[in-house]
Amino acid sequence: MKKFGFLVLLFVFGFVFPGYSHAAADTKIILDGNEIVQPSDARADNINGKVMVPIRTVSESLGYSVDWKQQSQTVTISKDNTAMQMIVGQKTATVNGSNVDLDAPPLVKNGTTLVPLRFIGEQMGLKVGWNNTTKTVTLVTQNAGSGNGTTTPPNSGNAGGGSDQEGLVQVNGISFSDNRFMVATSGSTKPNVFTMTGPDRIVIDLPNTAFADSFSQGQALDSNQNGQLVVSGYPDVSQIRYSLYSNSPSTIRFVIDLTGAKGYSVQNDSGLLIVDLNNQSGTPAPPVGGDGKKIVVIDAGHGDQDPGAIGVTGKREKDFNLAMALKVEAILKKEPKIDVVLTRSDDTFLALKERVKVAQKINADIFISIHANSGPVAATGVETYYSRSVSKELANILHKYLVKSSGLKDRGVKMASLHVTRETTMPAVLLEGGFLSNKSDESVLFTENFQNNVAKGIVAGIKEYLGIQ
Repeated sequence: MKKFGFLVLLFVFGFVFPGYSHAAADTKIILDGNEIVQPSDARADNINGKVMVPIRTVSESLGYSVDWKQQSQTVTISKDNTAMQMIVGQKTATVNGSNVDLDAPPLVKNGTTLVPLRFIGEQMGLKVGWNNTTKTVTLVTQNAGSGNGTTTPPNSGNAGGGSDQEGLVQVNGISFSDNRFMVATSGSTKPNVFTMTGPDRIVIDLPNTAFADSFSQGQALDSNQNGQLVVSGYPDVSQIRYSLYSNSPSTIRFVIDLTGAKGYSVQNDSGLLIVDLNNQSGTPAPPVGGDGKKIVVIDAGHGDQDPGAIGVTGKREKDFNLAMALKVEAILKKEPKIDVVLTRSDDTFLALKERVKVAQKINADIFISIHANSGPVAATGVETYYSRSVSKELANILHKYLVKSSGLKDRGVKMASLHVTRETTMPAVLLEGGFLSNKSDESVLFTENFQNNVAKGIVAGIKEYLGIQ
């Protein structure tokens, strides 16, 4: 694969370990410093690499009401103007009538429904944490301070000790795309970047850092905390190596192995370090959005262990989303007044929060998330979603082109509280390209003609919204 995408892998749910953790009986849930009493036979636990919590226990402690329907295996949580509904075994929840993807399906254990901790945190506005050493879940409400320093819930399923490394900046993910090496971190770092010869290479040392628990999900990391990112299709770079270079202070080193001497520039923003090789002479390369270019972020929904919707013939939404994103990117790259950035350009997983962070860190002008829909077998057509009034114009323009280029039924522009369109600060929309659950829609979604036409339509809508001829 030529590119690895503009990835920021801070939270990645994915390593699957069979069975339940044997330590479930020892787990605790701490809400604002106070322990919540849990069912003795269905406590919070790290199950298959996901932190799962008893929904009734947590919700009622936060003032939510919980309703369980045995026949449909449905749990509904409500408070004020918020209603959340989940079905056991399904990876899609409903929040105020809008679909929200879950990183793990709810399950029933000894008569108690367990749901992903991540979902609880995002939808109830909590800061959540998991300490793998003490088997403790921490929940902190917005008005209750900063918690006790535990890390975010484990996504990699590391079998080792706790992930809490107090005082160290976490290296969450890396990627190489468009001749740029990118490192995502949990906070500010002061990199030491220099070159070495024999052979030529660029070295990046990040003092006072450590690999986050989730890092090994996105990239290989052996027991000695060494690994490499394979790079193909780029004549200047053969590979990128990384390791825990020093323990005192804890320092992560990245080495970009070059095929010859190469100039570079460094952009270091809080949470995102970019080493840019797009400068043959050694003079600094323009940053993303330089020369007054508009920055467009294209987000291919789902990825890796999260396939999204599954079609009637087994086709996967994540593959459609990626194919569309790559086609839109290819067209936008020909536009001299636009810089395009992908949240992912291969089959990797990126948490919703980090998709947003990609756009935020580079001050994108617009954000477009590409998806395919699922529902009743008779449901057909395209939809466009937005969450904030600033996004309505973009949604209307893009939907106009989506309907025309797809040839599918117009299901309208809708307002919904979706994470990627709600938490972004720039105009942001989510496009639903058709229903994989509908045999007719699915049959055309994966054709080159359909994808090429829709990609052209999306670009035409982008240009109209940005006022680019």
